[in-house]
Amino acid sequence: MEHSVLILGGSGEVGAETAALLRRWHPELPLTIAARDLGRARRVADELGGATAVTIDVRRDGLGLQRTDGYSAVVAALWDSHLNGLRYAQDHGLPYISISNGLIDIGPEVAAAGLRAGAAPILLASHWYAGTVALATLALARQFDRLDTIEVTGVLDEQDGGGPAAVADVARLLAAASAAPVRRDGVFDWLSGPDTQVEVTSIDGTVLPGQLVPILDVPSLAVATGAANVRVAFAIGESAGRRHGGPASAEVRIDLEGVDHAGAPLRTSHYLLHPEGQRPLTALGVALGVERLLGLRGTPVQPGLHTPEALIDPGYAAERLAEIGATFTDAHGGPASPPRMQASREQGRKH
Repeated sequence: MEHSVLILGGSGEVGAETAALLRRWHPELPLTIAARDLGRARRVADELGGATAVTIDVRRDGLGLQRTDGYSAVVAALWDSHLNGLRYAQDHGLPYISISNGLIDIGPEVAAAGLRAGAAPILLASHWYAGTVALATLALARQFDRLDTIEVTGVLDEQDGGGPAAVADVARLLAAASAAPVRRDGVFDWLSGPDTQVEVTSIDGTVLPGQLVPILDVPSLAVATGAANVRVAFAIGESAGRRHGGPASAEVRIDLEGVDHAGAPLRTSHYLLHPEGQRPLTALGVALGVERLLGLRGTPVQPGLHTPEALIDPGYAAERLAEIGATFTDAHGGPASPPRMQASREQGRKH
């Protein structure tokens, strides 16, 4: 592939980690690290090898880029506040991925995508960890013939902000979170006030106050599985990793209830864990999306609006999770049962 993947915010924690994953998976894939600070961008590009660095300004039309062609995709690893990254992708017919909008503030993005539906493939990946949690949930859900209830909770360590941009994103999400969506008895509804307050149980049994959040995982999981009851919540506080003397860790609990393939009732509870916090999980979600959008895995993605679960095979995502050091642990202390499904033929590797 001759053209380069333009990573907006590529010198940040998630952007740089995404670039590193793409370089590991596809050593010949050209990458362009785009940031406001050219020196930082160059340092990341030099560490990657075979990458270039450019300055950008997301507030300007055309992103302030002097080079106007030669890119293969646009990755918004930051908040595309003025939608200039999306517009640039549409103007040049390039795949685009964004990760920084909550369920409430995707409206302008959806409107822009709908207005020019045939211009470019657009992946809305503003899910928890850029879709990684939803894909992990769907991998675990393959044990079920019918899924009735999905409850996803987790701990965001207060010292694991993921850099200034990520901290701002979470603050923006919570500022808009006076109400939160759920699906109850098959109906999508919004809860507010005390009804959004929940308890979140950490992997070590510590209970933290949390809240339901307006995040894309709720409708994505509900529609993908048909589950009549879905809710997603997180707590901000001290993670189990830091509480036990280590670095801030990422921990997400996934509780599923329904019927197995033999028709018997089934309930499962797992933790998705990573000892290094949110950065590797978010970067993985972005890298999986880029790989798919570029057709490096699976059939070419057509112009239009897409979500991670529509494009990425959950079993393949589970394999990649294991590669980066994430683990699935039974929440009740039993043996771990990580999902290890083969990817579908439609999304098999292209060689």
